[in-house]
Amino acid sequence: MEELHHWIDGQRVKGTSGRFTDVYNPATGEVQARTPLATTAELDKAIASAAEAQKGWAATNPQRRARVMMRFGQLINEHMDELAELVSREHGKTIPDGRGDVQRGLEVIEVCMGAPHMLKGEYTDDGGPGIDLYSMRQPLGVVAGIVPFNFPAMIPLWKMGPALVCGNAMILKPSERVPSVSLRLAELIKEAGLPDGVLQVVNGDKEVVDGILDNDTIQGVGFVGSTPIAQYIYGRACSNGKRAQCFGGAKNHMIIMPDADLDKAADALVGAGYGAAGERCMAVSVAVPVGKDTADALVEKLIPKVEALKVGPYTAGDDVDFGPVITGAARDRINGLVEKGVEEGATLAVDGRGFKLQGYENGFFVGPSLFDNVTPDMEIYKEEIFGPVLSQVRADTYDDALNLIMDNPYGNGVAIYTADGDTARDFAHKVNVGMVGINFPIPVPLSYHSFGGWKKSAFGDLNQYGPDAFKFYTRTKTVTARWFSGIKDAAEFNFKAMD
Repeated sequence: MEELHHWIDGQRVKGTSGRFTDVYNPATGEVQARTPLATTAELDKAIASAAEAQKGWAATNPQRRARVMMRFGQLINEHMDELAELVSREHGKTIPDGRGDVQRGLEVIEVCMGAPHMLKGEYTDDGGPGIDLYSMRQPLGVVAGIVPFNFPAMIPLWKMGPALVCGNAMILKPSERVPSVSLRLAELIKEAGLPDGVLQVVNGDKEVVDGILDNDTIQGVGFVGSTPIAQYIYGRACSNGKRAQCFGGAKNHMIIMPDADLDKAADALVGAGYGAAGERCMAVSVAVPVGKDTADALVEKLIPKVEALKVGPYTAGDDVDFGPVITGAARDRINGLVEKGVEEGATLAVDGRGFKLQGYENGFFVGPSLFDNVTPDMEIYKEEIFGPVLSQVRADTYDDALNLIMDNPYGNGVAIYTADGDTARDFAHKVNVGMVGINFPIPVPLSYHSFGGWKKSAFGDLNQYGPDAFKFYTRTKTVTARWFSGIKDAAEFNFKAMD
């Protein structure tokens, strides 16, 4: 069995704690590797080394740091198939989904190539008599990224790209369930020219997370995961004087208006609700048709599409729509929530429970489920299921549908399907959600904008990637300067100042 490593000072390093966690093949349920879990002492050594390496990296001008990102992006492209395979092997998502995972991360690296422009300061000439003012953006120092299992390439790249190009060193803690992609990316960015020690990949569990939050050298923390953990990390990081951006869970809705193209809406719901087995923070998990006729027609269109979805291992290639979920515990939780929905009185139009795939009976597969007549008081509505389950909540009017979303505690993404521009504009202006799609099911912004939710989906003032990332990973220093032409001017100035 393969024993994985940490990445310390530019090389793979064995863990010394003697503690490991299993990395599964989600399709077979078999353990395929072991991830070492670092101690706080191992973490502290990595942080101290990163702090030393950061001094020289920060002194490297932004254009040269951007060139490292350019070479890194080229290497990611060259190794796209290898990286997608690593993503799929440990996560279970299909190869096309794995390639998409890498591609969306690569797009952020491409934006980082423009760091010299993004890091420019401001200048005021002659702000007072002979006085000039200018500001500069300087790196925080050592920062940390704590990233989830569901996007093993994309979110590490979202974190490491902006942090590193701004001149910081980074401690990256990948999910212990899917560590291999982060380790391979560390090798590639070293090949691209990143000095040893500037990026450290430390595997671990809560001990490492708490060690990051309590270490005085760490100046900023970025996290993506569940809302309870996001709240915990944000609170502890802030109480220790660190800058923090923490992104949590979601319950993303799509409103379908009576004038919408129902065929396009149904196709969008199937792709957005069941892609990657629903293990996406931007997955649409709630369809909200407006009016009984719309709801009846929509569910009729959805049922055959959901029943036709093909579930299987990533090795099946393009013949599979989605793969297994990440663990047996995740599978059991999803099936339990489906069971709970039935008990609470929702109509189970497509039942994905008990799904078994011949030859992969021990895999972590969950069949697609579709609920109708779900109400906001039901557990399947209130919980983020994070699986291939779509719930239809019927609304009598547009205002009812809007208020349903406004009252939901999460605010990551939302969508509306309509042919009416005035309705779409009203929705976009009123809804209290961070990312809005109009006839677009998964409104993840392009990499030169910023990604971030509202309400209990995000904690912190700045979003991920785009302009906000450059603000998060730097701090502003402002200089007020006056130069004297000679001793006489200096003496005259001092005399006037004293007077």
